[in-house]
Amino acid sequence: MRDTPGAPAPDMLAWTCPAPLRDQPRVVMGHGGGGALSAELVEHVFAPAFGGPALSTTTDAATVELGGARVAFSTDSFVVRPLFFPGGSIGDLAVNGTVNDLAMSGARAAYLSCGFILEEGVETDVVTRVARALGEAARAAGVQVVTGDTKVVEAGHGDGVYINTSGIGLIPPGVDLRPQRVVPGDVVIVSGSVGVHGVAIMSVREGLEFGVEIESDCAPLGGLVEAMLAVTPDLHVLRDPTRGGLAASLNEIAAASGTGIVVQERAVPVPAPVANACAILGLDPMYVANEGKLVAFVPRPRADAVLAAMRAHPLGAGATVIGEVVEEHPGMVVARTGLGGTRVVDMPLGEQLPRIC
Repeated sequence: MRDTPGAPAPDMLAWTCPAPLRDQPRVVMGHGGGGALSAELVEHVFAPAFGGPALSTTTDAATVELGGARVAFSTDSFVVRPLFFPGGSIGDLAVNGTVNDLAMSGARAAYLSCGFILEEGVETDVVTRVARALGEAARAAGVQVVTGDTKVVEAGHGDGVYINTSGIGLIPPGVDLRPQRVVPGDVVIVSGSVGVHGVAIMSVREGLEFGVEIESDCAPLGGLVEAMLAVTPDLHVLRDPTRGGLAASLNEIAAASGTGIVVQERAVPVPAPVANACAILGLDPMYVANEGKLVAFVPRPRADAVLAAMRAHPLGAGATVIGEVVEEHPGMVVARTGLGGTRVVDMPLGEQLPRIC
């Protein structure tokens, strides 16, 4: 088409595209993986439909004001396959996943709701085992399940048992955990070994043996977070690296804060069985899900004290400094390799291992 004589040139910088960057006319498994496809689904479908300032943040739980109190509120759905695995079950995940999302806002979970979606034909004994595991996990986490719902779908339209839990908890005064507070100089600490949960699920799902049984790290992190906040309430951000693993969490924080993150690759704690399994299967441990670990961004002057407090707690005994926040390459995560080079740690597109939580 010819330009109209005398017409002003189009302002290319003002153009916007309301459609997702990737042409996906149908939902694919990657949309549930916690990576770039998940983010696009939220950005282009859910956020415009729902609106509201609470949806504008990239935290694991929403922070809202209610009756003069700051309340953390979160919800999560669990579709893990298989239902039972070394170190836990879908019942444990349903409690600890939501409890940990609340803990990442500094809140101690108080109450949970629980919704069961059951497939017609699933054995009642299986449902009983899951319910008992969920109840035991709730008691261990110090949280009460106070309301719930049950639905049944036709045989062939589910996968035995799906669970949704929502939770609320109070945020202590003076605690403000969000990625926008991250600044250059912050120290990045991970609470222990990464990649354990995803490899544990994969090993039983695919019938793989690696010479030693790998158990999920599924655990409630509220007590560990309380120990850290007791040292200083001025933590900048916490995140539990579940879907998409450590790499997804770091990329989300880098993008939201507008800073760069440098990780020392050799400092990232990866147990030998997990490293060996990932090497055999061509997986990167930094992208494999965890269910009982957190990553913390801590002001440098308080980093040593926070690290000591973490190591004094059973769920933080393996806490390690893995990197720092820098001014360079804002929004990007890079890893310094053992050979002295660097590599970009991208946001995963989807998920290496689907159905792990």
